[in-house]
Amino acid sequence: MKRRHCRLPRPAHCDVCDQLTGCQPTSVTMAAAPWAARVLQRQARPRLHLLLSWACLSAGLGAAVHVLDDKRGLGSEFDGIGGLSGGGATSRLLVNYPEPYRSQILDYLFKPNFGASLHILKVEIGGDAQTTDGTESSHMHYENDENYFRGYEWWLMKEAKKRNPNIKLIGLPWAFPGWIGCGDDWPYTCPDKTAYYVALWIHGAKVYHNLDIDYVGIWNERAYNKKYIQLLRYTMDKMGLEQVKIIASDNLWEPISWSVLQDSELYDVVDIIGAHYPGTLSSTNAKKTQKKLWSSEDYSTVNDNVGGGCWARILNQNYVNGNITSTIAWNLVAGYYKELPFGRDGLMTADEPWSGHYEVQSPIWITAHTTQFTQPGWHYLKTVGHLQKGGSYVALTDGKGNITIIVETMTHDHSICIRPTLPPFNVSQQNVTFMLQGSFKHIETLKVWHSKFDFFKNSSNFFTQLNEIKLVNGSFSLQLKLDEICTITTISTGNRGSFPEPPASKPFPKEYSDDFNVETPPFSEAPNFADQTGVFEYFINYQDPGDHVFTLRQVVTQRPITWASDADQTISIIGDYKWKDLNVTCDVLIEKANTGGVFVAGRVNKGGQDVRHAPGLFFWIFANGKYKVTNDLPGQIVLASGLSGTRAGTWHTLTLSIQGNSAYGLLNGNLLWNGVLVLQPHNGWAAIGTHTFELAQFDNFRVQAS
Repeated sequence: MKRRHCRLPRPAHCDVCDQLTGCQPTSVTMAAAPWAARVLQRQARPRLHLLLSWACLSAGLGAAVHVLDDKRGLGSEFDGIGGLSGGGATSRLLVNYPEPYRSQILDYLFKPNFGASLHILKVEIGGDAQTTDGTESSHMHYENDENYFRGYEWWLMKEAKKRNPNIKLIGLPWAFPGWIGCGDDWPYTCPDKTAYYVALWIHGAKVYHNLDIDYVGIWNERAYNKKYIQLLRYTMDKMGLEQVKIIASDNLWEPISWSVLQDSELYDVVDIIGAHYPGTLSSTNAKKTQKKLWSSEDYSTVNDNVGGGCWARILNQNYVNGNITSTIAWNLVAGYYKELPFGRDGLMTADEPWSGHYEVQSPIWITAHTTQFTQPGWHYLKTVGHLQKGGSYVALTDGKGNITIIVETMTHDHSICIRPTLPPFNVSQQNVTFMLQGSFKHIETLKVWHSKFDFFKNSSNFFTQLNEIKLVNGSFSLQLKLDEICTITTISTGNRGSFPEPPASKPFPKEYSDDFNVETPPFSEAPNFADQTGVFEYFINYQDPGDHVFTLRQVVTQRPITWASDADQTISIIGDYKWKDLNVTCDVLIEKANTGGVFVAGRVNKGGQDVRHAPGLFFWIFANGKYKVTNDLPGQIVLASGLSGTRAGTWHTLTLSIQGNSAYGLLNGNLLWNGVLVLQPHNGWAAIGTHTFELAQFDNFRVQAS
């Protein structure tokens, strides 16, 4: 390609170019020259510095040339980018946000051409068990029980569909109600029963919410069973759900890929091989299946700028390295108490419904670089890959003349994901030239969207539209700096949506109460309570003639088929993890005669998958007329005990007071125990719960913290 000398005046123009990009202004490609000259003529405009900060269009003699061509056919079909709600209870606090903030958060996630503009929403099929950050309610607590209005995933799927009718929906179980196991702690003992249970969830989504589930998984990150997978396909077909495709096995590439290759019947019913955290690689057997390969759970990284860099790298390199055509982030939104496991591991953060504060972090805008300019059903070009000096590029087309190119130059230390370990690699500033061939050869202009991470001056810029590129003979050249993402596209509908700043962050209120008097609650759970074992639901107590008609009830009566290490007790936490001195009061009703028990607690400082041995201060009363005070949820560290006179079927009022290193407890307003020494822990949430998986009710909850 012919080159001509830059005749732009010095020092004003070329000094800017040298200082901001380090490129040589004395030589530019013919493809780039018209745009470069036009840009420099607009030096006085504020956008100039932003523009030149990522690309002074230039071509040194060492510029690598990348041809983007569809003459040899297209690559794999693109299946979309998604987010995962669940696994578990990751959207718990989102649902309690007041308007307009809740709708704003949903717009950032799902609204096309606004924010993340997600193509896929994956949700947990609740199983009444702890699945990382909490429990999610099952549609069938018991075998003769069906309710398709529990939890919040139905609501979330409808909100996503409201914004994007074309969004794809996936359901996947992490855990199962205990009755599924036919007496065993295993979902495959009675595979026909498990298949029917899952198929009912899909059927209920359609019947009660007009939601078409597109895909269903097997058992998250646990064993698969060939007979069960075949029965699931048979059961869904029998129920008129032929369109629902099966993803297997939401774990590793192996041994599911090998099994699919060895078993023709299994091959026929598995549509997609889904692996978690593949590190951008797929196995040889997975590729041999010629099935679609998905990273059906990925990311799981704190949503700071390194997390954004992780997401930018894997969105490109999952396909470049592994032929992976869909990537789904765990999790969709960090809508859970941040001190629970994997705090802030969402595409954005919404964990303060009491204040209305939320945060739109870099992963939202990194997602937009792909999702706003592609759609499921587009195809990758075969001509994609790694850049000569590190980084990667992909190109996709709709087959109708449109093309979208996404380039990333994320460096190693600025793109580390939580898993797997990232091998060392180097990325350098570089000149690149893209040549469009085939059906793209006659494209004259391309839109440009750009993000630049700044890890030194904290002046990152995300998803900014730059001046369009004018191509010459189908070519354009860029100088790429480190830690950048660039989308170059024919699509003109991209948009960086925004709302006024949300309210400022505030801690959980120091005085909080809930009488649960909600006749028609919008959700089955009470606001701000985060169930960690068991399920606590609004309940109408028709047998109570007095003040306890509307209550909160723990409803799980059999230990579920668990995914994590659930406690043997049930527990729901609430409040501020930093609370030290507090009074917790609650009316309680033990329903299980003789062996039943309930508690109120403070300074509970572990939850999620670590809840089984959670420390705190627990005030228990039992149906056998006794009480105890323990320093742990299992009740092994007993600080005080004695007679309480409590029985099942009678309402009692418990008050727990913790001040410094001392605590006391009231029963029905009367002092029951006093002077208990509390050395550990120093802070934590308030909580309520039960002694076993048993029915119990709670009312008039109040907490005062200082």
